[in-house]
Amino acid sequence: MSQDWWREAVIYQVYVRSFADSNGDGVGDLPGIRSRLPYLADLGVDAVWITPFYSSPQADGGYDVADYRAVDPLFGDLEDARRLIEDAHDLGIRIIVDLVPNHTSDQHEWFQQALQAAPGSPERARYHFRDGKGDLPPNDWESIFGGPAWTRVPDGQWYLHLFAPEQPDLNWERPEVREEFLDVLRFWLDLGVDGFRIDVAHGLVKADGLPDVGRTEQLKLLGTEALPFFDQDGVHEIYRDWRKVLDSYPGVRVGVAEAWTPSPERTARYLRADELHQAFNFHYLTAEWDATALKTVIDDSLAAMAPVGAPTTWVLSNHDVQRHVTRYGSLARARAAALLMLALPGSAYVYQGEELGLPEVLDLPDDVLQDPVWERSGHTDRGRDGCRVPIPWTADGPSYGFGDGGSWLPQPDTWGALSVAAQQEDRSSTLHLYRDALRIRRNHPALGQGSEVEWLDTPPNVLAFRRRDFTCVVNLGAEDVRVPFDGEVLLASGPHTADTTELVVPSDTTVWWHRP
Repeated sequence: MSQDWWREAVIYQVYVRSFADSNGDGVGDLPGIRSRLPYLADLGVDAVWITPFYSSPQADGGYDVADYRAVDPLFGDLEDARRLIEDAHDLGIRIIVDLVPNHTSDQHEWFQQALQAAPGSPERARYHFRDGKGDLPPNDWESIFGGPAWTRVPDGQWYLHLFAPEQPDLNWERPEVREEFLDVLRFWLDLGVDGFRIDVAHGLVKADGLPDVGRTEQLKLLGTEALPFFDQDGVHEIYRDWRKVLDSYPGVRVGVAEAWTPSPERTARYLRADELHQAFNFHYLTAEWDATALKTVIDDSLAAMAPVGAPTTWVLSNHDVQRHVTRYGSLARARAAALLMLALPGSAYVYQGEELGLPEVLDLPDDVLQDPVWERSGHTDRGRDGCRVPIPWTADGPSYGFGDGGSWLPQPDTWGALSVAAQQEDRSSTLHLYRDALRIRRNHPALGQGSEVEWLDTPPNVLAFRRRDFTCVVNLGAEDVRVPFDGEVLLASGPHTADTTELVVPSDTTVWWHRP
C-alpha cells in the first residue's frame, strides 16, 4: 500500500478487554492481541485500532487514564506493546492507538495535586474548577453518562466532567496541558505506532465563560446539536500543532478524530491539510436501512470531504453503539450493509466480531453490567456492554476460546456456532464474506481510493453505483429486483441469480460485479 495508505485503509477496531485473553484472568490483553495478529492478516485488514490500554482504574473501560505513558498491568506492559507493534509491522499491519485528551482519570497525579491545592491555584487551573451558584453547580451542563456534569469537592468548588465523575475534563487553555500531550504523542510515536484515534476530539475547548445550554434534557452519545462544550473553533489550533508532530516522523503517521458535529461540513474542518487525516463518519453510522437516507448521507459525506481533500470514512459498528446486525434487524441486512460500505470510496472501519456477524447481547444480567451509564442513569439505560461481550474463537471450551478463565462479560450459549473456528469451515459464512470482500477491495483497481461514485437509475428501494468497471447494487426493499447486467459477479451478500442480460437481487442483498 502507498504512503497514502490511510486514504483507502480498512481499519479493524480491537476492544482490548474483549478480543483475546492470554493469561486466563477473563480480560483481553496485549499478548492476546499479538497472538491473534495472523488472523487479522488473513482477514486482510490494513491497520488495527486498539482501545486504551494505559494505566487506569477502569471506571470507564480504560477511557479514564491515570498514566498516558504506562500500560495497565491488566493488559500487559510496555514491552508487550513494543512487541505487538513490531509483530504487526512484520505482517504488514499498522497500529493505531487510542488517545484520550479531553479528560484524565481522577487518579491521575495532576488531578490528585489539584484536589490538594487551593482554589485559584495553577494545579486546579489544569482542569475546570469553578465556584458554584450557592449550592448549585456553576452551570446547567449535563454529563453524557447521565446526571450533572459537575461534582463538588470538600472545599466547596466544583469540577467539570462531561462523562463520569472519575473523568475530570482538562483545561486546554493551559499551555502545560498542550505541551504534555505533544510529549505523549512523541512517546508513542517513538515506540513505533502509526497513528492515534483521538477520543472526544471535538470536546477539548469549551466556550468562553462556560455558558448555560439552556436546557437539562439528557444528552446522548453521537449527538449532532451545537453545544458550548463541543466542536468549538479553538480545537483546530490544537490539531495543527499535533499535525506538525505527526509529520516530523518518518512514514505517514495519522490522526483520526472521534468528532460528533452538527454536519459533515463541520466534520470536514478537522481534516484540513494541516490538521488531522480522518474523522469517523457518524452521520453514516446513524443512517437508517433506507435507500433514500443512505444515498443522501453518502452524497453529503463525499461532498463535504472534497473541498479539504480528505477521504471519507465509513463505519457500521463500534464499542459505543448497538451492533448493526441488531440495529438493522437481521444478519442479511448486516451482510448487505458490509458490502455496500466496503464498495464506497475512502477508508472503512470494521469492529471486532462484525466479521462474524455477531449480534448485540441484549439479555446481560443486571449484576454483570459495567458501563458507567448503567449506574449514572439510575438503571434506566443499560449502556454499551452489549456490544462489548468477548468474541468467540472456538465452537466450544472455556469462553469459546477467548481465554482459559471465562470472560468478564458472559457470552451467549449460541455463540459457538458464530465462532471463528465454526465459520472457517463454512464458505458461506460471514467471516468468508468479509475475507473475500477485503481481498477483492485490495486487488480491484476501481476500489479503495477516490471520491466519485456514479449513481445508476434504479427502482425505488434500490441503490446502484458504478466506479469505473465495478458496479455495486443493493436491494433495500422487500421484493426481488431485476437490473440490467452485462458482466461477471464478483461477490454477493446472499443468494442471487444472473444470466447474460439480467441480475436478480433478492431483498436485503448486495451484489458486486464488473465488466471483465
